[in-house]
Amino acid sequence: MKKIPMRKCVATNESLPKKELIRIVRTPEGTIEIDETGKRNGRGAYLKRSVEAVEIAKKRKALSRSLECPIPDEIFEELRKRFDHE
Repeated sequence: MKKIPMRKCVATNESLPKKELIRIVRTPEGTIEIDETGKRNGRGAYLKRSVEAVEIAKKRKALSRSLECPIPDEIFEELRKRFDHE
C-alpha cells in the first residue's frame, strides 16, 4: 500500500492529503506564488482548498506567519477566485 503524503493546513490546522491542499510558496527571490505543482523551490505553506480557509488565513495572518513575510492581497484574491467555483 502506498503511503499518502499528509500536510497540515495553516488556517484550519487539519492534516489532509497533500492533493487536497494548495501550496503557497515564498521563492528564494522573495516573491509569493501559488504553487500548483507543489515542487517549487522556496518555503511553502499549505492551505485547504476552500474559501473559508482562505478567509481564516487572511484574518489570522496564518500564511504571513508560516512564510515569514507579508502576503499580497492579490494572492488571497486569486485563491478566492479559484475556490469560489469548487
